[in-house]
Amino acid sequence: MSAESTAATAPRPTAAPSLTGVFVRLKLTLLRNGLRQSAGRTVAYVASVIVGLLFAAGAVLGLVALRGNAHAGALAVLLTGILTLGWAVMPLFFPAGDETLDPTRLVMLPLRPRPLIVSLLTASLIGVGPVVTLVLTTGAVIAVADGPVAAVFAVAAVVLTVLVCVSLARAVATAAVRLLTSRRGRDLAVLGGLFLALGGQVVNIAAQKLGRPDGLAVLEPVGQVLRWVPPASAVGAVEDAGRGAYGRALAGLVLAALALVLLLWWWQRTLTTLMTAPDSSTLQALEKDGARRSGTGPRGPARLLPDGRTGTVMLRTLRYAWRDPKSKMAWATALGVGLLVPVVSAVQGNGSIFTSFSASALLGMQMYNQFGQDTSAFWMVASTIATPRDAYRELRARALALALIGVPFVTLVVVGAAAFIGPWSDFLEVYGLSLAVLGALLATGALSSALAPYSIPSEGNKNVSPGQGAIAWFSLLGGVVTCAVLCSPLLGLTIWLHVADLHALLWVLLPAGAVYGTAVAELGLRVAAPRVARRLPEILTAVSKG
Repeated sequence: MSAESTAATAPRPTAAPSLTGVFVRLKLTLLRNGLRQSAGRTVAYVASVIVGLLFAAGAVLGLVALRGNAHAGALAVLLTGILTLGWAVMPLFFPAGDETLDPTRLVMLPLRPRPLIVSLLTASLIGVGPVVTLVLTTGAVIAVADGPVAAVFAVAAVVLTVLVCVSLARAVATAAVRLLTSRRGRDLAVLGGLFLALGGQVVNIAAQKLGRPDGLAVLEPVGQVLRWVPPASAVGAVEDAGRGAYGRALAGLVLAALALVLLLWWWQRTLTTLMTAPDSSTLQALEKDGARRSGTGPRGPARLLPDGRTGTVMLRTLRYAWRDPKSKMAWATALGVGLLVPVVSAVQGNGSIFTSFSASALLGMQMYNQFGQDTSAFWMVASTIATPRDAYRELRARALALALIGVPFVTLVVVGAAAFIGPWSDFLEVYGLSLAVLGALLATGALSSALAPYSIPSEGNKNVSPGQGAIAWFSLLGGVVTCAVLCSPLLGLTIWLHVADLHALLWVLLPAGAVYGTAVAELGLRVAAPRVARRLPEILTAVSKG
């Protein structure tokens, strides 16, 4: 057979399958398999879809109702800016929501960055988030579009806005993937709930401001700035096109398109670096650990802690609060919400210095279930406790670690509340009562840790193991009621001084509260210590169920 006939009959190489189709099918497969894992997950996903679409539909109806309003444009660009911010920060707090967000899984495959970006971007358009963003952006442009030219600009604005948001999320996730897959990244994800709570309070305050008759007018200064920030500039371009300012409208679309090009370029650069550069995080960690071990004794602020068991336990407790994700979340929530309550009440115009009690109450609750944070490793603590005296030292050191952070923070919150809410005449009594509440919660928390311990799961978002929820709630409720009873003498003294019109003597509540809180905390530790020493096996069993 001749060479010509052999070449003619040889099978032609088949074209490589499109990466876009592969990634789209991969995304759909991940969604389908994720829903098949459990009925609860399916219900949660369907519920999230329904809630998201209902929210988007309600927002669109509200935007359409504002059509023709003089300030509708400011609201539309502000909504677009908030959407963009949400797309930028969500990958940092919820990196595990989409497995394809981790491009390091594709490192060993012979893929080019440019077609890979096109495929990933197309697959990213599948999901609840892009659909909700599409619906909200459509409502925003409907609220400001006026005329056929504005309608043409509106179509381009919707496409650009959705693409910019999705590209931004992908670029941020790729740039931070090393962080997101590390322990610190998981800690950041745990703190996502706190940031959402803070953001919810900001939205609540803003909604109250906007509910006034002239509420939308306050958005104009922000709208004038955001309409030149992509992709909100694309929505602002629709309003400009409806008014006949075609030059401004074209500039807004160009800004959004330029932002999309820059994001794709940044995404390609970070993706190329990520898939070609070696991951030296492990080597760096080993080097840092070796450098840390080369030193002798504690360094930094740890040197200020007392010697012996007290300093060791305090340092361990503080490290738990800084390194353990569940402990960090509990501490961050207590600090954040304790500071947020007085601030929100002050912004809403009905603030009171007495709202600063939230700081001492939430921080004092960190004393509850002290042994649960140790999980099954509590056996190492239990092996060092032979007598009630050992148990007392263990509890006292944990209480001192909490007070080391709690007392300065309570002082800061009460001083801030007195300065921004007032009056200063109530500062001494509020500060004294706050210290008393903190001491009472330390006492009841120590006793609750001995009598009602429970396990904290190391994985997942739950803070109580299945079957122990009632123990957690009853211990917390009983502790709060007992704390109120313990503080009743000081509360009675406060009420009597007010009723008897002895305001000049209210200053005594500060030293009285400090002394009383210290005494109650000491009493609680001494009452709880022998019970901890007797119940070590029961405590170990209870905290090891997670």
